[in-house]
Amino acid sequence: MPDMIAPLYALPDLRDALASPGVAGVEVRPALVLEREAVAGWVRNRFAAWTAEVDVCFSRLPPSCHIAVKSGEILGFACYDGICRNFFGPMGVDERARSQGVGRALLLSVLHAQRAQGYAYAVIGGVGPADFYARAVGATVIPGSDRGIYGSPGAGRPPFAGGGKERL
Repeated sequence: MPDMIAPLYALPDLRDALASPGVAGVEVRPALVLEREAVAGWVRNRFAAWTAEVDVCFSRLPPSCHIAVKSGEILGFACYDGICRNFFGPMGVDERARSQGVGRALLLSVLHAQRAQGYAYAVIGGVGPADFYARAVGATVIPGSDRGIYGSPGAGRPPFAGGGKERL
C-alpha cells in the first residue's frame, strides 16, 4: 500500500462537508483527553491494529485525534502525527456510517488542523482507498512509497511490531 501526499493549502471547506445530508446531526471535532478510554475502546473493537497509534495521538496536547459522534455514539475517528510527524491516519468509520460523508468530514477536519499547525502538505500513510483521497483532497501517490513506514506492502504494521506478542 503506497503513501499519498495531500496539499493542505487548497483544501475544500470543512463546512461544506459537514453540511452534506449524510452528516446531518453528526458532530466532527477534536477528541478531548477525557474521551481517551471510550475512543481507544471503540477503535480496539473495530480497528485493533491501529490502537497503538491512537494511544500516541491521545498522548499529545491537544490530542491529535478527531472523532465523529452522533447522539453520543462514536461513528468514526481520524488521527495525525501518530506514526510520524506530518502523517495523516489512521482513520476508521463504523460500517453503518460509511459512504455517507462521515469519512470525508473526518479527513477534512484533521487536514484543516494540520494546516492550522503550519503544515503545507500531509502524508497519508499506507493508503487503502486511494481513489477516496484523490477525490476528496487531491492527494496523489508518492512514487516508490510502497514499503513506506509500515514495511512490506499489505503487512498492515511495521516489520518491527510484535503483532501482539511480547517480543520484537
